[in-house]
Amino acid sequence: MELRITEIFLSIQGESTHSGRPCSFVRLTGCPMRCVWCDSEYTFSGGEKIPFEEIFAKLEEFGCGLVEVTGGEPLSQKNVFPFISELCDRGYEVLIETGGFVSTEKVDDRAKIILDVKCPASGESERNHWENIDRLRPHRDEVKFVVADLTDWEWAIGIIEKYSLESRAKAVLISPVHGGRDLGVIAEAVAGSGLKVRLNLQLHKYIWGADARGV
Repeated sequence: MELRITEIFLSIQGESTHSGRPCSFVRLTGCPMRCVWCDSEYTFSGGEKIPFEEIFAKLEEFGCGLVEVTGGEPLSQKNVFPFISELCDRGYEVLIETGGFVSTEKVDDRAKIILDVKCPASGESERNHWENIDRLRPHRDEVKFVVADLTDWEWAIGIIEKYSLESRAKAVLISPVHGGRDLGVIAEAVAGSGLKVRLNLQLHKYIWGADARGV
């Protein structure tokens, strides 16, 4: 079996509660969504079809126990589901970064989901697959809101409260769009909200820059 891959690399985890940890990344090609602020448009096409065994060999070279499967939208390739299961079988701690449009139902239960709920400024909020929230596990899975402004923030509060996300997920991540003008304003809103949420900055972009790839 094979997957269409944009890049495989070793870096540090830049987001979520795993931020700062050494992590191997398997970035798949293709995405059915077109978020306005997307920072990985280079994954929309191209890539290279790589057999599972070659991917595993590369990961073994890295020698890192934490692996994130990301994209694009990794769950849009049907072969990703057996790939995730084999990662788990091989003893890796597996993170799945998903844009929330594709169902997570077939993801191996041993993997940890980081579910991106699309806010209005993304242009894709109408395409959220809300059933994914029902599958969240409070001891493993996280929810991320990429917010461009206070309108997105207020919308996220409504979703957090409607779906009781503070208790339904391990963490609720508020991720301001990198380079946006409202970072300080959003940080102050998070601080004063009284909600059990976490400001989620993209650490890798502050280290290597917003346009860096393979880091």
